[in-house]
Amino acid sequence: MQRREFLNGLMAGAAALVGPSAALLPMRSLAQDAAAKTSAEPRNLSVGYRTIDVRGRSARVFGLAGPDGTPGLTLDIGSEFDVALSSAIDEPTLIHWHGLTPPWAADGVPDNPAARLKPSETRRYIFPVGAGGTHWMHAHTLQEQNLLAAPLIVRTAEDGKRDEQEVVVLLHDFSFTSAEELLAKLKGNAAHGAKPMDHGAMQGMSGMQHMMSGSDMAGMAMPGIAAMDLNDVDYDAYLANDRTLDDPEVVRVEKGARVRLRIINGATATAFTIDTGQLYGELVAVDGQGVQPVPGTSFPVSMGQRLDIRLSLPKEVGAFPVLARREGGLERAGIILATAGATVRKIAVEGDAKEPVLGFDLEQRLRPLRPLKARPADRRFNLSLTGDMAAYTWGVDGADGLVVKRGERIEVAISNASMMAHPMHLHGHHFQVVGINGTPVAGAVRDTVLVPPMASVVLAFDADNPGRWPLHCHHLYHMATGMMAYVTYDGIG
Repeated sequence: MQRREFLNGLMAGAAALVGPSAALLPMRSLAQDAAAKTSAEPRNLSVGYRTIDVRGRSARVFGLAGPDGTPGLTLDIGSEFDVALSSAIDEPTLIHWHGLTPPWAADGVPDNPAARLKPSETRRYIFPVGAGGTHWMHAHTLQEQNLLAAPLIVRTAEDGKRDEQEVVVLLHDFSFTSAEELLAKLKGNAAHGAKPMDHGAMQGMSGMQHMMSGSDMAGMAMPGIAAMDLNDVDYDAYLANDRTLDDPEVVRVEKGARVRLRIINGATATAFTIDTGQLYGELVAVDGQGVQPVPGTSFPVSMGQRLDIRLSLPKEVGAFPVLARREGGLERAGIILATAGATVRKIAVEGDAKEPVLGFDLEQRLRPLRPLKARPADRRFNLSLTGDMAAYTWGVDGADGLVVKRGERIEVAISNASMMAHPMHLHGHHFQVVGINGTPVAGAVRDTVLVPPMASVVLAFDADNPGRWPLHCHHLYHMATGMMAYVTYDGIG
């Protein structure tokens, strides 16, 4: 147990609550405001255990569900996030509300400032739910690997008016080996001089150039640079709504209907490409934020990111697979949309060819429906993502002085000097992508952006939510071994 507590404690962050165990730094006004609203009944959300079947084997995993057993939460825009979070597991935990912008003390990352939720403890969270969109919630510890995650959907009035069937898909990577053991193996292999679990490595820069073609990564090929690394963890299964393609979820749809897919990549170390097959789709939102529609049948999604894809079904009977194809691998997960009377055929878990590597192809095309208001930056920071696969250590150089003042427009330039891609997630804010590889863009508003190897992005956000906010890689094992920085507001201890 001491080893588990140590490894789970590698990641520090923030949480807020209403209850006797609150340890809120200078946040008394938040607690007082929340306490004044406790006359209403909160939504109950419980962390518990459940059993799922993974390729014929029983697996005990975590879950986040309401009283009726439904996973996750669905809320309405303009409402209060009023949730009583309780724990029915036998170890401390805490939940991060990924995509929402709560007060710092409610962020849900251990010890920055709130402590973990103890077994049998209940805490109440109250804050404005904010803008609508496809979000999710998850542990900010190694418990995330064991499926401690669930959807968090905030529906708008427009969502209710649309003649669309909503289908939520939570993707995950699954291992019968514990996260502690996976991390120990990565570190242990490194200590013995082996390249840790590097089953997806691309050999040679020419191979990387080919795989990243069209990604505006000119200048990245340099003599002597090592090969790009993919998938440093190989998993036992890849899941869509807890199920593999051996036994996928079949969602019943009507002929000629419109469907809105809400795709959440909750995987800890795996990126995917969403393949809508014979259904031509329109990408209409990323990370819960609206974008000008992007048509197609193939859409990349890295760890922590979300996609809203609108589909129009034909007026004939049919079964329509929606697949999540593992980056650089053969493996696939997915669901099947099927009309009444349709024949649902078995789909192989592995494809015939390795799947694409994610780059900037889509990111360069995204344009937000609600961009940030134009204004010059008050501060600009330059960060470099570093890593050593041989030692399995990761970091963020230049983050020590990341101090901002409320009301400022902030720009953060992030360059990736490592040979793995890093989906970088900022807590407590939404940012706009305003630069890609040195070229200004009016890119998407997001909370998580992928930075490929030897590439760079510039993010802009308004400092309007005081706290000490994590900025980290959403690859769980990169974060656990050092790729975590903090945006700290002036005056926050």
